[in-house]
Amino acid sequence: MPILNKDMTLCISLAARPSNIGTRFHNYLYDALNLNYVYKAFAPKDLAQAVAGIRGLGIRGAAVSMPYKEDVIAMIDVMDASAAAIDSVNTIVNNDGVLTAYNTDYLAIAELLATHKVPADFTVLLRGSGGMAKAVAAAVRDAGLTHVSIVARNEEAGKALAGLYGFGWLAEVGPATADLLINVTPLGMAGSEESSQSFDDATVAAAQIVFDVVALPSETPLIQAARAAGKPVITGAEVIAIQAAEQFVLYTGVRPSPGLVREASEFSRSQ
Repeated sequence: MPILNKDMTLCISLAARPSNIGTRFHNYLYDALNLNYVYKAFAPKDLAQAVAGIRGLGIRGAAVSMPYKEDVIAMIDVMDASAAAIDSVNTIVNNDGVLTAYNTDYLAIAELLATHKVPADFTVLLRGSGGMAKAVAAAVRDAGLTHVSIVARNEEAGKALAGLYGFGWLAEVGPATADLLINVTPLGMAGSEESSQSFDDATVAAAQIVFDVVALPSETPLIQAARAAGKPVITGAEVIAIQAAEQFVLYTGVRPSPGLVREASEFSRSQ
């Protein structure tokens, strides 16, 4: 990394529980490509002040994580189509004080459903109803999957998300099974819920593919259970590598090679 200097461009992340993954990913690429940038994670105590700081301090870009993906919308000047279509933001880019919101989560999910060749006739249980769940639900719909149930205890949010795409809603998984299980909740994330498994063993056993968007750790209890049952998995580490690479392009205008993205992803998860 270059020695800190007055001309260095700052990019940040805003999350309730920030990890080192994004910080290590972006800084690895800045160093590898000899860019005069630095990336720092923050857990804002006041979101409005944090977003005002992006504008006022000339911070180039900000990744937005749970639980702020919807809350920042009122503070943004321009909504790119990728964010406006699903009312969820995971990236802010600052162009001379004008803040534009994007959503690279959608791009990552869509790419992973395609590369893992998820059949369009699969049934799906999608657990979650927050900002990230909106991106996942949109990508699932656009991949041609229509037999989908949103699992969310929050009836209002769950039904609203299901209604956007003509999906069903369940308050709990209960006896339901599906070919594709997708966890888009904090269950399994490092912290107070890291021991929680978002779908039980019986539901995992009945599935064909198991997908957990949680990236810290990427080997969540759900992913471990799926591997033990011999099921193909899609992990949060895969999601974060793709979406972070797209953020990197938005911030810098430089697209790193796939090999360099893989190196950065491996480095980001090495500590």
